[in-house]
Amino acid sequence: MTVVIGFEGSANKIGIGIIRDGEVLSNPRRTYITPPGQGFMPSDTARHHRAVILTVLKEALEQAGLKPADIDCVAYTKGPGMGAPLVMVALVARTVSQLWGKPLLGVNHCIGHIEMGRLITKANNPTVLYVSGGNTQVIAYSERRYRIFGETIDIAVGNCLDRFARVIKISNDPSPGYNIEQMAKKGSQYVELPYTVKGMDVSFSGILSYIEETVFSMLVEITERAMAHCGSQEVLIVGGVGCNLRLQEMMGVMCKERGAKLFATDERFCIDNGAMIAQAGWEMFRSGQVTELEDSWITQRYRTDEVEVTWRD
Repeated sequence: MTVVIGFEGSANKIGIGIIRDGEVLSNPRRTYITPPGQGFMPSDTARHHRAVILTVLKEALEQAGLKPADIDCVAYTKGPGMGAPLVMVALVARTVSQLWGKPLLGVNHCIGHIEMGRLITKANNPTVLYVSGGNTQVIAYSERRYRIFGETIDIAVGNCLDRFARVIKISNDPSPGYNIEQMAKKGSQYVELPYTVKGMDVSFSGILSYIEETVFSMLVEITERAMAHCGSQEVLIVGGVGCNLRLQEMMGVMCKERGAKLFATDERFCIDNGAMIAQAGWEMFRSGQVTELEDSWITQRYRTDEVEVTWRD
């Protein structure tokens, strides 16, 4: 059996997870939460991660009932993400790799979300809607790449919701998007908003003055177009915004009309976590990939379709 530990810290979540042949053994996480009306700065976020990462590492090993000798590979988020937090987590992962004498593996954050979603939901070959604070992409697998069929041309949907929350001073605890969702459930009147779909891409910057139903309608539309192009009968929603039950409900209506299946996970796995990096690392390691120490850098820009998917046929 192959055991991989994964370190994730590309934004305001710091998580360390352990995967053993498709089984999540542990997945502790901490969140850097700022006061209402404020975002999180890279340097402050990195300091938060540095203060708690060793505690989270200890929790991950204890919850899994494992020792360093039981680990086969150390995976970490190579990118994309915020520079300072990425560097801090990569430094710890490199140190652990050397202290434990284990191979190191840099993982694309987006690929981590996809592979975790596939593991948990058992979706076979879905059209993927990846929605988070830093990314908005419609993705499908083809010829050893996760191909991007559509994406935002300005800001990500999660960033759009976060910035809206800051303007009207909505709490960041547990997250701005969650609190917007709870407030929207109490609404009874739909306000018509700018709807900007350009081919397979979307634009959210002009909608910041408005918000939530229209944003999700745009995402459902471009996902359905990608499904039609690929002949797909499965949709998998991943990323932090994927926890939103209204988005899942709207996507479910579209899928039902097409006779397709919808797959989604809960906040344990759709929000950034270490287990998703461990799972992607497990797939990569089993296919023969490792990252040499001199190549274990990070990058804030690392597109999903740059990764050769050596573990899928």
